[in-house]
Amino acid sequence: MVLRATTSPSGAAAPASGAADATSAAAVDAEARVLDAASRLFYERGIQAVGMDAIRDASGVSLKRLYRLFPAKEQLVEATLRHREAGVREQLARATAGGAPPAERILAIFDLLRDWFDAPGYRGCAYINAYGELSAGSQLVASAVEQHKALWRELLGELVAEAGGPPRLADQLAILVNGAMVTAAITRSPAPADDARAAAEQLLSAELPPGPPGGRPVP
Repeated sequence: MVLRATTSPSGAAAPASGAADATSAAAVDAEARVLDAASRLFYERGIQAVGMDAIRDASGVSLKRLYRLFPAKEQLVEATLRHREAGVREQLARATAGGAPPAERILAIFDLLRDWFDAPGYRGCAYINAYGELSAGSQLVASAVEQHKALWRELLGELVAEAGGPPRLADQLAILVNGAMVTAAITRSPAPADDARAAAEQLLSAELPPGPPGGRPVP
């Protein structure tokens, strides 16, 4: 079967829809493979240690197409951070879903952290790592990291407000979350999640009103 060009209302030749769809699907597949490979390599080895040749080899996408998709490495780093965020959102949504009191759902976030820290290959927060490596020279990366951390702060803020706590409590909990991420990477232990959870329990007990709606944990 031969795919022929069609003609637009203006008389100009337009690509056949089947060919256009196939080209678009191939581009989406190539981009997904690049993002998956780059995200994994950047996290395992560090951004500065990974060149575009390594991403080409891991993704199976040619350098020509790779640079067509991401003309600069900075753009690829930003895209991998955005790519990761969907998975983080999904896991946070699952961890905080259900009809439990908001205080318990806040503590469930620290249980999720423990699962992350205990997983093979945990090397810290990919966003904090990227910020440490590139933020001084890349506003794109710095902005992606700041927006991701704002996501955590927003979620904590919503749960704290639902529990009847003061806004500053969300900031304090966010510090516990980020501190636990860094400490777990340095110590190579999931224990910082338990320590951060215990500290969060103390904060919740001190700051939330007893009983509904917060469901303040009992010390």
